[in-house]
Amino acid sequence: MSIREEFERRERSFLSPFACPSARSGGRAEPEGPCPVRTAFQVDRDRIVYSNAFRRLKHKTQVFLSPLIDDTRTRLTHTLEVSQMARAIARALRLNEDLTEAIALGHDLGHTPFGHSGEAVLREIYAADFSHSEQSLRVVTRLENRGRGLNLTPEVLDGILKHSKGYGRVLPDDPEELAATYEGRVVRIADFMAYLNHDLEDAIRSGIIRAGDVPRACLRVLGETHAERATTMIRDLIAATRAEDGRLRLSPGPEVREAMAELRLFLFERVYRSPRLEQDFEKSKKILAELYHRLLDDGPLLERGLADLQMDGAAWEGEPRERRVCDFIASMTDRYALDLYAQLFFPSPFARKSL
Repeated sequence: MSIREEFERRERSFLSPFACPSARSGGRAEPEGPCPVRTAFQVDRDRIVYSNAFRRLKHKTQVFLSPLIDDTRTRLTHTLEVSQMARAIARALRLNEDLTEAIALGHDLGHTPFGHSGEAVLREIYAADFSHSEQSLRVVTRLENRGRGLNLTPEVLDGILKHSKGYGRVLPDDPEELAATYEGRVVRIADFMAYLNHDLEDAIRSGIIRAGDVPRACLRVLGETHAERATTMIRDLIAATRAEDGRLRLSPGPEVREAMAELRLFLFERVYRSPRLEQDFEKSKKILAELYHRLLDDGPLLERGLADLQMDGAAWEGEPRERRVCDFIASMTDRYALDLYAQLFFPSPFARKSL
């Protein structure tokens, strides 16, 4: 019996009936022989971590653009916090931690530079239905690995696609909106819990709001510190889920749910839509829109840029240039977009001729 088979046997004896055992994975689009050491979901996790798109998350905005405060979250640190929270929940509910972690680590791979302002501008100039969750799926199925994709399992792909909720319900009643696995659903709610908590902390640190601005009822119920709030939300979900039929839920009493909803509304009104962030978002939208139109008109520039990000032309066979430009823009980091914009649109300094 291989190490992988032994691990799968242990999973069958331990995991909840609601979990997705590694041995029950639906396979891959391109058939592969099993790894003798790692389960299918462990392989997926490793492929995501070693991908170019994952490394670029460290220079992509979470909320605050190009932060000079070193402690401010980026898209990468957000992803790691989602992964840790999701794994804690999965472990307590005896779900598959490896599947949960793979989905969490891959859920934002398609996020644009400059956070949701980048997503908004691509909706305006490329396609009204552009979304970072679908772009994340495109990254792992088509753009990574020089156009061959990562060949992940369907369970991970499904969880990545269905992690996002925008301003809609975190756990909607319509099962079509939810991931097919409980592990994917855990990532969806862990993503919500993570940003609800760390965006508040970053907003206070950056001076967008003051600690005294936060509704007192939220802090009384959820906690005064990042650690206290995370603990409250995670424990509430675990306790309510284990007490029932395994369906993910918060406690039936309204306190925690209402505090989380109030805190979310506060963040949207006082942080995400604050004049300071709106001003930065408008600037970033202008940068990406001008880059988009320049790249559409300059084929050689586009090809050099794609090569720079190790993106292969085979990924766009039969697709229009607009799709290629959109993928290039979405793959940029904040600083890559700023540097390219400066090269293309800022005048070069005139230097005195050498004597």
